[in-house]
Amino acid sequence: PVCSMGNSSSRLYSALAKTLSSGTVSQDCPEHPDLAQLGQIDPKDLLEECQIVLQKRPPRFRRSFVNAKNAASNHRPIRVMQWNILAQALGEGKDNFVQCPMEALKWEERKCLILEEILAYKPDILCLQEVDHYFDTFEPLLSRLGYQCTFFPKPWSPCLDVEHNNGPDGCALFFTKDRFELINSANIRLTAMKLKTNQVAIAQTLKCNETGRLFCIAVTHLKARTGWERFRSAQGCDLLQNLKTITQGAKIPLIICGDFNAEPTEEVYREFSNSSLNLNSAYKLLSPDGQSEPPYTTWKIRPSGECRHTLDYIWYSQHALNVNSALGLLTEEQIGPNRLPSFNYPSDHLSLVCDFSFNQDPDRLL
Repeated sequence: PVCSMGNSSSRLYSALAKTLSSGTVSQDCPEHPDLAQLGQIDPKDLLEECQIVLQKRPPRFRRSFVNAKNAASNHRPIRVMQWNILAQALGEGKDNFVQCPMEALKWEERKCLILEEILAYKPDILCLQEVDHYFDTFEPLLSRLGYQCTFFPKPWSPCLDVEHNNGPDGCALFFTKDRFELINSANIRLTAMKLKTNQVAIAQTLKCNETGRLFCIAVTHLKARTGWERFRSAQGCDLLQNLKTITQGAKIPLIICGDFNAEPTEEVYREFSNSSLNLNSAYKLLSPDGQSEPPYTTWKIRPSGECRHTLDYIWYSQHALNVNSALGLLTEEQIGPNRLPSFNYPSDHLSLVCDFSFNQDPDRLL
C-alpha cells in the first residue's frame, strides 16, 4: 500500500492506501470516487501523524508575522500562502544540492515537513509550484481538509527526465470551500513571442462567502535560469494580459502568487509593478520603508556555488485589498551554513504567507 507515513502505522494514510496505487499516477487521473466516503480529516490529527514521522528531525522553525500599521478590517482576513515546495524528482535527481544529505530529501519524511508547514499556518488559499505528488498526496489529503483542489502540470516537465519519477510537476491551487465559492477557473499555458511555452498558470475567480465580494487568485511559475530574462518578461506580459481579461481590467480584485525566477531588478518585475492592474508586492511590508523586497526567498548551494535570490512574490490589487500582515522570513542563523533544503526545512524556497482584507471603497482608489 502507498501513503504510509514513514514507519508509523497511520490511521489517515491506511485509509487512503485502500484507494490509491503505488505506481506513477497519471496527470489525467480522475477525481477519486472513494475519497469522499473517507470523510474529513481533523487537521490536528494529521499534524500529529506528521510529527510522529518527523520525531527524529529537528523541530520546525518558528517565524513571526509582521503586522501592517493601521491594519483594521471589518471581516476575517483571507490568509494566502505561496510556496515552491521543490519537486521530489528534481530534488533527488537534478538540482544538485551539494550540502544537503540525500537522507534529508526522502519523500516519506519530506512530505510531512511540507504538510506540517501548511498545517501550521492554516491558509485559506494555498498556491504551490513544483508539485509532482499532487494525485497521491496533496489532492487526497487537502480535499479531506476541506480544500477544493486544482492542478495544471507543465507540458514538458523536467521531472519526466528523472528515473523513477512520479509524473510531471506543475502549479496547484487550493482554497477552503467553507469560505469561498468558485465562480470560474482558467488553466493558462503561457506564451512568449507568440509561442506556447512550458510554463503555466491557474487563475480562479472566487466569491468570498462572508462579504459577497469577488476576487481572482492566480498561481504561476516562470522560466528559470540566467539568460532567459526576455523570455520571462514575455511570459509575464502574457499572464498580465490574461488577467486583465479575467478581472475585467481590475474591476475584480486580484492576488497573484508565484515563483517568478526573477529578481526585483528584472523587467518582468517592473511590468507587474507598473501594470494597469495597479499591483503591489505584499512582502514589501517587511521592509522598514515599505518600498523594498526581502533580501532572499531562496538560498541554496549548488556545484556552481551559493545562490541567494529573491524570486517569489505575492502581488495584489492595492486599490481593493489591504495587506494586514506578512510572515517573516527565516534568518540566516535559522537557515544554517548548509542552506536549503535541509533536515529542518523541506524546500529550497521559503514559504510566503499574507493576510489580506478588502478595502471598503475600492473604486475610489482606481
